[in-house]
Order: sequence, then C-alpha cells, then structure tokens
Amino acid sequence: MSIGKVIKDLVVAAAFSAAASSYALAQDSTLKFGLCFDLSKSYTFVSPQVAQAAQDLATLTNMKGGIDGHKIEIVVQDHGNEPQRGIECYEKLKREGVFVFDMLSTPVSIAVLPRIMKDKNILMQSSVGRGDAVDGSVFTQIFPVGATYWGQAANDIAYIKQQRGGDLKGAKIGFIYLDYPFGQEPIGVLKTLAEREGFELKLYPVPLPGSDQTSAWTQVRRDRPDFMISWLLAGGHVVAAKEMKRNGYPIEKYISVNWLNEVDIANIGPDVAKGVKRGTNVVGGQDVPVIKEIMAELYAKGKGSGPEKNLKDVYYNLGLANYSVAFEAARNAVKQAGWPVTAASMKAGYESLKNFDANGLLAPVTVTAQDHGGGGKTRIEMWDGQKWVPQTGWLADYQDLIWQIVKTSSSGFKVE
Repeated sequence: MSIGKVIKDLVVAAAFSAAASSYALAQDSTLKFGLCFDLSKSYTFVSPQVAQAAQDLATLTNMKGGIDGHKIEIVVQDHGNEPQRGIECYEKLKREGVFVFDMLSTPVSIAVLPRIMKDKNILMQSSVGRGDAVDGSVFTQIFPVGATYWGQAANDIAYIKQQRGGDLKGAKIGFIYLDYPFGQEPIGVLKTLAEREGFELKLYPVPLPGSDQTSAWTQVRRDRPDFMISWLLAGGHVVAAKEMKRNGYPIEKYISVNWLNEVDIANIGPDVAKGVKRGTNVVGGQDVPVIKEIMAELYAKGKGSGPEKNLKDVYYNLGLANYSVAFEAARNAVKQAGWPVTAASMKAGYESLKNFDANGLLAPVTVTAQDHGGGGKTRIEMWDGQKWVPQTGWLADYQDLIWQIVKTSSSGFKVE
C-alpha cells in the first residue's frame, strides 16, 4: 500500500471515527485532540502509525464509555513539517474548540510552543521538541512525557557501564549521528559524561540524509570503539548495517536512538540485524494487553482505522503510549475537577500521573508540576532475530547532570 493511500485512509478515518463511536456517549461535549502531523514529507516513517494508534485507542475508549461518558475525538491535519502550516493548523483547531495539541515535529513544536504558552493550552511533546521543556516550572503547558534525547543518551552510557562491570575508565565509545540539530543534541551530555567517567568519546558526523556513511565507518574501523551509540533515522540504520558488515564492526555493539523500527529491521534483514540494540521508553511487540484488545475488538471486526500491519510496528506502540498517557490525564482531570475537561484541569491531570505504565506498555511515568517528563526512564532492547528482548530494566541515570542541563537551558525562556 502506498504512503499516499495510508495517509488518505488515516485522514478519512479521523473524519468519520467519531460518527462510528457509541451513540451512548454524550454528543454535546467532546474532548478533542488536535494532531497536526507531518503526513506528507519528512516524518512519514512514523506519523501514520502514531495517528492510527491514537484513533484506534480513541475508538476503543469510546466503545467502553469514553471519558466519564463523554467521547474522544481525534482530529488529524497535515502540516508537512512546515512551521507556518503548523501554526495555521493550531489556530484553526483552536477556533474549533481544541486545546490539547500534538505536532510530532521538532521544528513545528518549537514554532507553536510560544502560542501554546500564551494561550495556556496544552502541547503534547513526546519524542520531539525542546529537551528543556521537561522543566514544568518554566514550560507549564508543555508535556514531553518520556525521556529527552539527553536522558536517553545518558541511559545508553549507563548500560555500557553495566556491560563493563561498572567501570568506563579506558573505554572508547563512538557516537555516529546525523550532522544537524537532532543528531547533535546529545553531544554535550556525552562529552560531560566522558570527563566524569573517564572514557574516550569519538564523534562520527554523517551528512543528511544519512545515505553516505563510508568515511565515518572507515574511521570507525581504524578507531575500533568498544560500543557505538547511533543517532540516525530510518534508512540511515540500513546503511549503517551494511557499513558495519563491510568494515568488520559487530552489530551487537550498535545502540540506536529510539528511532529504529520493524521496517528498518526488515530492510536490514532480520537475521543480519540480530544483536542490534535500541534505547526506548515503549515496550515493543504485540504482547501488550491494549494491543491484544484492539486487535480483538477493532481489527477482528473490521473497525480498525488503518492497515493492520502497522500494529506490528513499535511506532504504533509509541502512539498508543502517548495517548494512553493523555487519556489517563483526562480521566484524572474529570476525577479532580469534573466535566468539562479544560486546559487547566488537563494540566492538573497530567501532573497527577503516578507510576502510570498503561498496563505494561511504557516505562512507568510520574509527572509533577516540576517534572513534565515523567522521570526520564528508558531501557535497552535487543533484536534476537525474531523479536525485541529487554536487556535492562527501566533506567534513569545521571539525573543530576540531566537536570543541570535542563535548568541551564530553560532559564533563558520567557513567554512574550
């Protein structure tokens, strides 16, 4: 199925999913979530799966009575990863009564953030956007639930330290990354940890879009780092796998950022990819209660909002995780302040989440007025040739360093 067909199906499903929901739900007060996503340009490797998961979870929730008897509506619109279009999407949906937004794009999230703050609406910002937005004392309306890239990179170092018996002195750790802001973001943390722990950090920048990695891996062959941490995306991992094979570097020493999914594994080759690792705050695979319920109650009955194959993609799990958190925050809001849910009560609902893991779907999150990230936990998973296998428990290491960086960065932000 072409990406165009998938996008068309998702947008159509978004428009009609509310009509298919149970008529027992109240029709005059719907809680709307505005998904201004890139469905046509840069983020199409992840946005369709996340949008589909959000719609499926909303449908399932509505079938079970919604939020306190009121239905959820998922409104999807394409911004093409263009900040101005993202702003236009925000303003349009705001006029339609939406106050909870998700942009799933770093440049668009950054562009919309000042308006969200000024309007006192809510921005979901998991996996994208400003890393310092976990500081809830400054970014009061922004909820980047999950680990920042800073925290994820620090947890990768903690894992490598475990593998070396608790001592990194004398180790050599490589960092291969796309040479633009996404890839560069963890460098400061890694340099600081290198000084603290006594390991040698080797940097291997790769030009966009990640298809030319020859010189980087030639240098890796010379340096022979003990582990490689990777901040690449999609096809970049496929190229990296080929270069590792060509240069004799073991793939089991490769630890990817969370953006490594089943499509990438298939393109690398399930057997070739055996041993590759990734950091994640979301459980991979379909052996998760909510996915089993969605398969039984929606897809087995022809009520799914998109291709069933997407349910085997970790980015679908990511979408379920993000919206499980959001819907739980809405439930908290109703318990604390009653209906209707408002931006203020939704904020309080988020800040009341305690050890919430959506029945085993994600790392337990505890959100407070000070910490909008939920604790910054990730774990390392390894591809065993057929499935992802956890290699650690949930980690949240070097938090003193992470929060020092967060506070230094957030201190310069002011609402205009």
